[in-house]
Formats: sequence, C-alpha cells, structure tokens
Amino acid sequence: MGIFNAFLGNAGVVAPGKLLDSYGRLLVPGEEIEIGFKLLRDTFVFTNKRLILVDVQGITGSKTEYKTVLYKAISRFSIESAGTFDLEAELKIWISGELAPSITKKFNRKVNIYEVQQVLATHVL
Repeated sequence: MGIFNAFLGNAGVVAPGKLLDSYGRLLVPGEEIEIGFKLLRDTFVFTNKRLILVDVQGITGSKTEYKTVLYKAISRFSIESAGTFDLEAELKIWISGELAPSITKKFNRKVNIYEVQQVLATHVL
C-alpha cells in the first residue's frame, strides 16, 4: 500500500535522523529538524526556523530544488482530515499576498494531520 500511496502523491512521515543525514547541510547553526514528510521523490521538512520544500526534478532526479518558506510569510493554512471514503488528509498553506494556496500536500492515514497542524500553528501563530 505504501508504493500505491506514493504514486497517488500521498506523503508519509520520515524519521528525523534520516532527514538530518539527507538535508543537514541545508541547516543553519541552531536550526533543528522537527518533522518531515516524503512523497514519491519530493520531501518537505519542518524545522524550528522554516519550512524546506525539496523538489527532485527531471527523469533521472539529478537536479534538486530546495525552497525555503519562512513561517512569518505564511498568512494562513488549513487541514482536512481523512474521511470514511476519502482515505487521505490534506494540508494547504497560503503565502502572504496570494489568493490561492501556494502549497498543497496530501497525506495517507499513517500521518497524524493534527501533528502537522500543531507544528505549523506553533511557528505561525
């Protein structure tokens, strides 16, 4: 079911140690990884200072874009819990000045969407 969820674009939790091994070189002194999620090839990481979106590009995946979203730039966000027939939860994040959500991610049932909301709320509010 994990590979099926990945093909559908659903995210799953990644262990902080694995995230640190992969993305530790992106962190500044005093910055710590709090939680992260991986899609089929892409990853997004919540740190104590920012949200890092890792976009693996191209067929071979040899090119990668690392995008930083400062928590102070997030104007609002929403979560939608999974339902009985809709097996995925959804996170939407709006960046200041934008009418449509700038970031939309879907999560499988293994991810506690309320934990994601709590991390965002802690840094944005």
